[in-house]
Amino acid sequence: MTHISEPAWFPIALRLDDVRVLVIGGGMIAANKVRLLLAHRAKVEVIAARLDPEMQRWEEDGTIIHVASTADTATLRAAMPGCRLVYAATDDRTVNRAVAALAQEMNIPVCAVDDPQPSTFITPAQIHRGLVRIAISTGGAAPVLARRLREQVESTIPDGTGELAVFMQQQREHVGAACPDISRRRQVWETFLDGAGAQAARRGENERARAILDDIIASTSTRGEVWLVGAGPGDPDLLTLRALHLMQNADCVLYDQLLSPALLDRVRRDAELVFVGKRRNKHTMPQEDINAELVRRAQAGQRVLRLKGGDPFVFGRGGEEIEALLDSAIPFQVVPGITAANGCAAYAGIPLTHRDCAQACMFVTGHARADGTLHLPWDSMARPGQTVVIYMGVSALPALCTQLMDHGLPTDWPAAIVERGTRADQRVLTGTLGGLAHQAAEAGVGSPALIIVGEVVRHRVISPA
Repeated sequence: MTHISEPAWFPIALRLDDVRVLVIGGGMIAANKVRLLLAHRAKVEVIAARLDPEMQRWEEDGTIIHVASTADTATLRAAMPGCRLVYAATDDRTVNRAVAALAQEMNIPVCAVDDPQPSTFITPAQIHRGLVRIAISTGGAAPVLARRLREQVESTIPDGTGELAVFMQQQREHVGAACPDISRRRQVWETFLDGAGAQAARRGENERARAILDDIIASTSTRGEVWLVGAGPGDPDLLTLRALHLMQNADCVLYDQLLSPALLDRVRRDAELVFVGKRRNKHTMPQEDINAELVRRAQAGQRVLRLKGGDPFVFGRGGEEIEALLDSAIPFQVVPGITAANGCAAYAGIPLTHRDCAQACMFVTGHARADGTLHLPWDSMARPGQTVVIYMGVSALPALCTQLMDHGLPTDWPAAIVERGTRADQRVLTGTLGGLAHQAAEAGVGSPALIIVGEVVRHRVISPA
């Protein structure tokens, strides 16, 4: 794969009210930029020998100022000082690049339209809903893709969103006075947006919206809450909608070792991220301390997201955390996630059950005890007609395979290991109990990985896609 180094474009919202913006060009390309600038109340000056009909009308009614000239250096040097932005928007790339070079020399932000290389800023695809502005950019790499994404996003924005933004602006001072605490204020607004108040504001029913808002202010508790959320096995697209919603509302997130950066990117940007994960033979925070931290933060009024790989109740110790919350009377929610057995097996193309060979499925943990021993129901595991899925078993893989063979399964019994399941760098090794440990060692398999034992491995299907 070819990796292209692109500029790190930083998105900002720039105030243009009544400030000078210079546009070079008088045709359709320039007109498109002028139209956008006028919508943001900029004072637009256009340098062009001729103007297209729409630009002529703007000049005639005084909407723009026209300098009837070619883009020669003397004219540009006279016009650029005092400008907030410059757009090089002719249909001649050489001219545009010359304009961009001069603007950079004068330290004025410049956009050469459809030419990111000489530009110091680019214009994203935009969605306008009154006070609401949504911008989508590909860093100039794929403008058509940005426009297509804009269409998709635009179709999801409810009618009346601009009216809702105006209502919230009008009520900011009122809510701020009633809720001096920032965390509580945020919670009030999020509750408002999720309920009937926002719907009323979108319809322009401001008196009803204000009444609902006041009810929320009166009823919102200063006490916190804990959300135990399953993040799934790795692929961010496997998050549930409920999980994503809570990830965007949490004040702080206590997360585990196995969560990928791509998952954490879905968390609200200003939420506090607290790593409490466990590495092999090294516990960053003991479970008892995690329980106490959940309680402490909730009692301080925070909405605490306990984000776990897979599902909180499948080898996630969610039950222990809930017991601690109940003992301290902390309100909580549990959001299930796709557990690793389901997600990894599906992405590996291995069915967990099959009418011909596996009518049952067993989940076990292969995590060894402190003394290195494994205490598992070997007689129950070493049976035909079922699939055994082993979590956290990489380090004990040789012992696991040996024990299953010692308890009756043949050496050629099918087995597989799925490393980093559901992620882009997923690896799948298939083999037998007699050889899987050697295969994994030679391939350098590490955590996270899931072991699947059973005849279903023979039924693995690899997608042609």
